[in-house]
Amino acid sequence: MRALSYDFTKAKVLILGQDPYPNPDHANGLAFSVSPTISKLPASLRNIYKELESDLGVAAPLHGDLTSWAEQGVVLLNRTLTCRTGESNSHLRVGWEIFTEACVKALANAGAIAILWGAGAKEASRFFQPERLVMSAHPSPLSAYRGFFGSKPFSKTNRALRDARREPIDWALQ
Repeated sequence: MRALSYDFTKAKVLILGQDPYPNPDHANGLAFSVSPTISKLPASLRNIYKELESDLGVAAPLHGDLTSWAEQGVVLLNRTLTCRTGESNSHLRVGWEIFTEACVKALANAGAIAILWGAGAKEASRFFQPERLVMSAHPSPLSAYRGFFGSKPFSKTNRALRDARREPIDWALQ
């Protein structure tokens, strides 16, 4: 629930994930993020970094800590906030969606730009104005080549932020 520890009134972007990484060493409370001590990054995060480099020319960092994005107003939230060790989607439809949907609605009402990756995340599109939506396939190895790669989510999001007269995100991770 670390994603909810930041000030929602300063939220500019929502990146909506599916559920925490099923490896307990990976999950750190921010969707897609891992502790800076993790040396072998999860495949979805590696694909996010590939798209970041393709989209903005930002070199992939050696760590997977996305805290600097959260500190700039990017809410890295999963639709489901728990799972059993080693079992993705194991807590799907146990009630987390009610809670996280309320968070998504609050962010939409506050004018956040939504980055929705994958079918589960796209269910939240109904809460956002079209000009505040960036959607594509999920960055997982199973679907990244079906529309995630080449989708340019980072430049599209910054363009939407500038159009809304808001400061763009510095997506570079030091």
